[in-house]
Amino acid sequence: MGASVDDAQISDDLARVLLSEAEIQQRLGELAKEIEADYDGEDLLLVGVLKGAVMVMADLARQLGRHVGMDWMAVSSYGSGTMSSGVVRILKDLDTDISGKRVLIVEDIIDTGLTLSWLVANLRSRGPASVEICALLRKPEAVKMTVDVRYVGFDIPNEFVVGYGLDYAERYRNLRSVATLAPHVYS
Repeated sequence: MGASVDDAQISDDLARVLLSEAEIQQRLGELAKEIEADYDGEDLLLVGVLKGAVMVMADLARQLGRHVGMDWMAVSSYGSGTMSSGVVRILKDLDTDISGKRVLIVEDIIDTGLTLSWLVANLRSRGPASVEICALLRKPEAVKMTVDVRYVGFDIPNEFVVGYGLDYAERYRNLRSVATLAPHVYS
């Protein structure tokens, strides 16, 4: 079957693939084994951060060979364009009471860490047994707030990336890989 017009357009929009679908799935499998060992015999609630973490959350949960609870939050950080100010509001809160629970926040990417730092503090104020973080991607060069991340899939360069849940103007989320966006797309 030939490539569609959309496939050709998308490939022109991408500068280079950073992580293939196979690399992502292999790493999620490794993280799942670590999580299973660390939470052996304990209830665990995965908290996905919308919208970017949808793919990570789904694939990580399927790699776990145990029951887990799942819930979602959506938060918005105020700021100009691509810069976060760290001022956050909750757009969708948890449906679950997390008091006494072991919570694992599942994130697609840690950029500045400002929003995530706020989220961790907010969840810890609700009395859970623990709050830890699992992020598929982290940009060490961009981090402004020190956030203790227990599980990191990949450290990546401080470049604009899309795919596997990450978007630019709500596009590219459904790519199976993670790629850098070509400058002509956003310039």
